[in-house]
Amino acid sequence: MTTAPAMAPDPLEVLAEVFGYGSFRGPQAEIVGHVVGGGSALVLMPTGGGKSLCYQIPALCRPGTGVVISPLIALMDDQVAALRQAGVRAAALHSAQGPEQAQAAWKALRSGELDLVYLSPERLLAGDCLDRLAELPIALFAIDEAHCVSQWGHDFRPEYLQLAVLAERFPTIPRLALTATADGRTREDIRQRLRLQDDRVFLASFDRPNITYLVREKEGPGAQLQAFLAPRKGEAGIVYARSRQRVDRLAQELAAAGFDALAYHAGLDPQRRSAVLERFRRDSGVIVVATIAFGMGIDKPDVRFVAHVDLPKSLEAYYQETGRAGRDGLAAVAWMVHGPGDIPQLRRFIEDSGAEPSQKAIEHGKLDALIAFTEASSCRRQVLLGHFGETLAQPCGNCDVCLEPDRCQDVTEAARKALSAVYRTGSRFGAAHLVDVLLGANSEKIRTLGHQELSVYGIGKDLDRGQWRSLFRQLVATGLLISDPANQGGLRFGDRERVSPLLRGDVTLELRLPLPKRERQRGSEAGASRRFGSASAGGDGDGASEADPQLLQALKDWRREQARSQGVPPYVVFHDRTLIELASRRPLDLAGLAGVSGVGKAKLASYGEAVLALLVSGA
Repeated sequence: MTTAPAMAPDPLEVLAEVFGYGSFRGPQAEIVGHVVGGGSALVLMPTGGGKSLCYQIPALCRPGTGVVISPLIALMDDQVAALRQAGVRAAALHSAQGPEQAQAAWKALRSGELDLVYLSPERLLAGDCLDRLAELPIALFAIDEAHCVSQWGHDFRPEYLQLAVLAERFPTIPRLALTATADGRTREDIRQRLRLQDDRVFLASFDRPNITYLVREKEGPGAQLQAFLAPRKGEAGIVYARSRQRVDRLAQELAAAGFDALAYHAGLDPQRRSAVLERFRRDSGVIVVATIAFGMGIDKPDVRFVAHVDLPKSLEAYYQETGRAGRDGLAAVAWMVHGPGDIPQLRRFIEDSGAEPSQKAIEHGKLDALIAFTEASSCRRQVLLGHFGETLAQPCGNCDVCLEPDRCQDVTEAARKALSAVYRTGSRFGAAHLVDVLLGANSEKIRTLGHQELSVYGIGKDLDRGQWRSLFRQLVATGLLISDPANQGGLRFGDRERVSPLLRGDVTLELRLPLPKRERQRGSEAGASRRFGSASAGGDGDGASEADPQLLQALKDWRREQARSQGVPPYVVFHDRTLIELASRRPLDLAGLAGVSGVGKAKLASYGEAVLALLVSGA
């Protein structure tokens, strides 16, 4: 008598029983069904959109072990810890482990005792790892951060190119490539390099509606940053700066001002970097001031803000970095200051990179897209999503352009003066000199060139220097002017079919200029923060307004003790969103507790009685 094969678990039941969620979001259900059925795919989904479930659930539904290729140890360890909390048999294999840990993981893998195993691409491709995996039943391969395979992407990693071997060695095993950041060109490159040309592409919205985008003119970045952070003490966040020196200085200034701020960059010794990372992962309210070396792969869901005091290198990098805020779906802020000195420095980095001319052209194009975003006079979210090929039908209402519509103004006359200054000076000077001419500066350069004799000399005193610089950047961003790299960034006319009518006065032009300097000094970012609210208050519909604050704090204190005793980050025990729902709904029995989002069977068994005791005592 033969035994009928066991039926595969139902994905929706796995979602509810293991992870504690009642329904899939967006395209998750379709992706999971496709992979469970044996299909391969490229998945593009924003950070916080639930990419991990798209391979974790199929790995639990298909026979064998799911193999996840991930580039960072911190991400692997966080995900393994979270899976174990949910009752999933998971392990990682990476360079930070000792021989005993690696041997134990391989033994469990060979014995069929693992549902998921995480490996770095280097570990996967080293030695006989592929041969050993070929002897085992494999449920699927998931390639996380798949944009790293593309030279068009913002974080190209050569070792990812070798992952095409999976298609050759394991042609019948589903392969899932996942990323949160890839424009159309990068997507096609990923498909080609990972041999997914004939497989499906699942494209979720890139929109992160819970993030407020705020962009400011750079004046005194340290003071501006402190004003922005003033109403956010006690919230976790990341501050990005371009240089190690600036990182160290800002961290010291913030610490002196009473913030729990730490520096992180490649110049610190490995032990110090590890200690900073652990503080950030395990404690609440820590601010890390860092270069871009920090953040990728951190699974911390309760980052309430990401701030940039320097421009990142591309719009893709900006999206990736700001995506580390609000992964839990609660309100978060992406704040950035930018100034005229950022762009020439980034252009120099590109030119001095030693890359091929074709790659330099790609990088310059990416920088141009970032400049267009920073100088946008329309909804920033529409500009950001448009870069990834997505159309947002209506302005978002949650960026500084939408929240401050009164800052748009008629700049027709000022733009005519700027264009005339470009023409009268011979179309060969950068914005700094042109602003000097318009303001009537008495500089040696102006006297040497005789520009004090021009008709445009001193005609621009109705605007201050910061306003003129902003106007010139926006004229470049709109294509009316072109910055010529071959002429050291000298400005010349762009689209003459648009320039000529503007010079004649036949058309008008509206742009956003910063407030006059005297008004900027009277105001502060703290005032703007009060208008937009503190991210910790939560967004609409997240339940924070109904949560008892004392009960919520008691739950967070309990969670912190649980995490400390187990040596895991607090968010691995429960996300903030789950605690907020608990403090709002106050279930008084295990059945009610099981209905709270994020409470699966394993967590109900581990924590149910303790949580109920807190809820009852706080009722």
